Amino acid sequence: MRYLYLPIFLFVISFTSCKEEVTTPVVEEITHTEVTTTTYYLIRHAEKDRSDPENRNPSLIEAGQTRANNWATVFKDVSFDMIYSTDYARTQETATPTATQKGLEIQSYNPRTLFDENFQKTTEGKTVLVVGHSNTTPSFTNAILGEQKFEQIDDSNNGNLYIVTITGKEKSAQLLHIN
Repeated sequence: MRYLYLPIFLFVISFTSCKEEVTTPVVEEITHTEVTTTTYYLIRHAEKDRSDPENRNPSLIEAGQTRANNWATVFKDVSFDMIYSTDYARTQETATPTATQKGLEIQSYNPRTLFDENFQKTTEGKTVLVVGHSNTTPSFTNAILGEQKFEQIDDSNNGNLYIVTITGKEKSAQLLHIN
């Protein structure tokens, strides 16, 4: 009879020692911060009519119209989301061939409030063309970069292309001369 208790004892012990272990899976919280890229293409207006020094809002001359059309060719493979220009005839005329090609409306900006908070929010994550002037285009580029990298350009220089890319907190710029 004593030998009968041993198997029963082992049987009972085996069940009491086999308790089910419940484990809670560890879930790691992963925070995904989406990094956006914003790209600005900044150019100065094309060649303007200089025949009347009193005219503060001249149009483009033929060479300027040709350059404006050439900008559209230069930008043919760029997918712009927005095109900005000052309200002057020469900047609007420079932006028009590219805007027409892309099916975009030209939006005006105030050159006195370069790269303000509203402009930054509106253009974040976008590819943007900005058409300005010899004194505003380098200043606008510097405002985007947050540093004085580019000097004002000579009044006869209509071929600079500034490209600024912002990815997260990283900013880079390049200057191309398109003639």
